Amino acid sequence: MTRYERVPEPHEVSHYPDDEIDLRELFATLWQGKWIIVATTILFAAAGVFYALSKPNIYQASVLLAPAQNEGNPSGISGQLGGLASLAGINLGGGGGSNKTIMAKEVLQSRAFLTDFIHRHNLSVPLMATEAWNMKSQSWVIDPEVYDVETAEWLQDDQGKSLKPTDWDMVKKFRDSHLSISEDKETGMLTVKLKSLSPPVAKEWAELLVKDINEHMREQDVQNAEARIGYLEEKLKETNIAGMQQVFYQLIESETRTVMLANAQNEYIFTTVDPAVVPQEKSEPKRALIAILAVMLGGLLGIFIIFVRAFIRSGKQETNEGIE
Repeated sequence: MTRYERVPEPHEVSHYPDDEIDLRELFATLWQGKWIIVATTILFAAAGVFYALSKPNIYQASVLLAPAQNEGNPSGISGQLGGLASLAGINLGGGGGSNKTIMAKEVLQSRAFLTDFIHRHNLSVPLMATEAWNMKSQSWVIDPEVYDVETAEWLQDDQGKSLKPTDWDMVKKFRDSHLSISEDKETGMLTVKLKSLSPPVAKEWAELLVKDINEHMREQDVQNAEARIGYLEEKLKETNIAGMQQVFYQLIESETRTVMLANAQNEYIFTTVDPAVVPQEKSEPKRALIAILAVMLGGLLGIFIIFVRAFIRSGKQETNEGIE
């Protein structure tokens, strides 16, 4: 009996795609262009090292803060007089310690507070017109093209525009380059970090920030309490009812106690757990990391150039074979 073999249909013919990656050819291509990889790697490494060495040392001082146990309005007084105070248009603020802490944290980063902080401590020149910190003389190196130390005036650019920074510029520079605030959600602890070219200045600014935010929040609460006392005294004069007079006296006593306790506390909103110290080691720049990244980028660029060159050559060869 004749045996017939089935002939595969044209569409069933085995097909091996020619776009599969040939590792041997890949490594051969890389080996042929090894000097390109070496050259780009050395070039980027040299540039990375030069850039890393050109960056000045930056030092960071940090202070750990805890919410202060504010006893300005004890819960007993708030519970007893809260309803009567609300009828009189007064908010005793009982139980608002956590809210005050949240508000203080936001105020610490606010534009108005930082603007006042910069002007109060005359930080515009150290913030915007310095080039470096002289470790020997413990003084700032001022940029002579920006600020004239002898006349204490800001200079002008080539177009005649004053180089004196605006409040917006100073606050932006302070937020972006110097201030960093983080909070531990579990414990409520707040860490305030200050970066500067000067180790002692970093510590000084951190301490001043904590002092000023405590003083700022204290002044606000004292002013509000004194305003409420004045309002209650006016209402007291307007009424002849003995019961209401007694209520007003108790409210005035509560607000007076708030003022006394606020003025008696050195650390009103935040208590310093770990104070700032003069940093002994730099926090930036990470020069070794910069050099490693530069080497990696140089190597990757060299590999990319080799593959692009090989792709262009293969395209030309296919074009020439098609013409032939």
